[in-house]
Order: sequence, then C-alpha cells, then structure tokens
Amino acid sequence: MSEQPAAPLPRHIAIVMDGNGRWARARGRPRTIGHRAGARAVNRCIDWCLAHGIEALTLFAFSSENWRRPPEEVGALMQLFLRALDREVDELARRSVRLRFIGQREAFTPDLQQRMALAERLTAQGGRLQLNIAVSYGGRWDIVQAARSLAEDAAAGRLEPGSIDEALFGSRTSLAGQPEPDLFIRTGGEHRISNFLLWQLAYCELYFTPVLWPDVDAAVLDAALADFQRRERRFGMTSEQRSREVPT
Repeated sequence: MSEQPAAPLPRHIAIVMDGNGRWARARGRPRTIGHRAGARAVNRCIDWCLAHGIEALTLFAFSSENWRRPPEEVGALMQLFLRALDREVDELARRSVRLRFIGQREAFTPDLQQRMALAERLTAQGGRLQLNIAVSYGGRWDIVQAARSLAEDAAAGRLEPGSIDEALFGSRTSLAGQPEPDLFIRTGGEHRISNFLLWQLAYCELYFTPVLWPDVDAAVLDAALADFQRRERRFGMTSEQRSREVPT
C-alpha cells in the first residue's frame, strides 16, 4: 500500500489578533490587562509555529487606525510594547527567531524606533522562524508606498514603466522576499480583513474563529491548520490542472 502524501503545511501564517479588550471587559478588568494577556498568547503562537516548522508568522499588532484610540490606551500599549521588546528579544535570538517590524515607524518616538532597530539587529541571524510584527501598519499604505517607490524610480529614469509587473510591484511591499501568506487567521469573531496585507492576501485561505486572542492556544491553532489542510487551493485553475502540477 502506497503511503499517503503528507498534509500540506502553510509556509506563512498571518494573524489579526482581535479580542483583547472584550476578554478584559468580560472579566471586569481594564483593557490593558487584556493586552498583557494577549502578549502571552503571542508567545504560545510562536511556540506552535516553531514546533510545526512554519517559515513565517506575521502578526497585526497595531494598525495605522489604532492611533485614534483613547490616548491612555495607546500610551499603555506603547509601554507594553517597550517592555516586551526588552524582555523577549534575547529569547527570540536564542530560539533562532528573526524579528522584523513592518509599518510606518516614523509614527513612533525616536527611542522606540531605536529599540525596534536594535531588536532586529540582535535577531538578524535567526533562521527557524521569520516573525513580522505589523505596527502602525495599513494595507493601503503598503500599496501606496510601493507605488510611490516605483514612481520615483520611473521619474528618475531608473525604471521603464512598462517593466512594472506583479513581481516587481511585490518586491517593493513590506513583506518582499518572503513567501506570501498561505493562511490568514482572525480571532474574536469578526469576519473582515481590516486593511491588513491587502496585496499579499490575494490567494490566502481565510479562517475566522470566535475565540478571543488571549484565549488562543495550540488547540485553536490546530483547528485552523486542520481547516487549511481540508481545502483545495486551485489559484484560478481547475482541480484537474492542479492535480497534474509537480509539487514544489
């Protein structure tokens, strides 16, 4: 009897971590407590990705729209962010996790920008997992900055406009050089993308769970993976065409 082929694993998982505030409210606690609990869920998610050999993980930590939240919550989030950087970066480096931040860094204080850059340098040799943290990030911003970069090159004569194709455009986006996400997960019960990785999610499998982010554990991620493995990914082709393709 021939062996069954191994179930496919996503190379890259992208997650909208939703539900910290509702988790705290259900317990009669301030939203900041929910964000702290959410940070622990991030560590569980990293553990799970390392155990399963996932190549890349992108987490939506703070959107460009989140600056509109109450100032006291934004301030608390920034302090939590700073403490997490100081506490976790050595452990990430030890576990060979490479950390990278994507988004509008200029929106943060110079001190925080410097510490983000330092964390990236300290983990630059990590080869087991690429961890992307999207902060002050928006999918439309990502597309606009890629288009602006190409337009500047074309205006300067460094690029022929006719040479711009999907591959070249993608090379100017925030996740250039990484595999596109195969699996998108959103926790908290909402069914929307919320301006996250609009270019990169074109053929991603979407999975929504009502579980609030602080409650996410290996069982929740296992369920998302099982759902992903039951799907047939055709990328615009027929099932027959996909079955004839040589696996990559």
